[in-house]
Amino acid sequence: MLLLSWLIPLVALIIRMESKGPVFFKQLRTGKDNKPFYCFKFRSMHVNAEANQKQASRGDARITRVGAIIRKTNIDELPQFLNVLLGEMSIVGPRPHMLKHTEEYAQVVNNFMQRHTVTPGITGLAQVRGFRGETKEVIAMAKRVKVDIWYIKNWSLLLDLKIVVMTVLQAVKGHDNAF
Repeated sequence: MLLLSWLIPLVALIIRMESKGPVFFKQLRTGKDNKPFYCFKFRSMHVNAEANQKQASRGDARITRVGAIIRKTNIDELPQFLNVLLGEMSIVGPRPHMLKHTEEYAQVVNNFMQRHTVTPGITGLAQVRGFRGETKEVIAMAKRVKVDIWYIKNWSLLLDLKIVVMTVLQAVKGHDNAF
């Protein structure tokens, strides 16, 4: 985090110069033990009322030019280190979902709520394996949940370190599912 601390004010300035609105975006997400918390991100979209209801999708007109870059490189996630400091998130773990999505997926995806037995993460095994971004089909979410549950059952410090390294490598080269 210390290594990237210089990047935070720079990104904030660029966001501020490109579009009106706050630099940061906060959204209620489901955390450990199904407790809601505000997840912080750099704002990557134009300010709009749909942000807390509709997940971003490929080619989404709400995403700013700077937003496209910070999303592709995961820089938009840097403010979540504040969530880590607050004890609401860890660096590695299943990604937290919007409350609305938690309610929906809990009804249709087996074992979905098992993801909430651990603290959610800034990055996770499912994400580095390509399960990231918008999930339109229940079967895709079921595959993501299967990976999350495998991670929970097989957790180790070495596994977390591998996930962090994979996350950094994907951020540097960009990921196809990041938009």
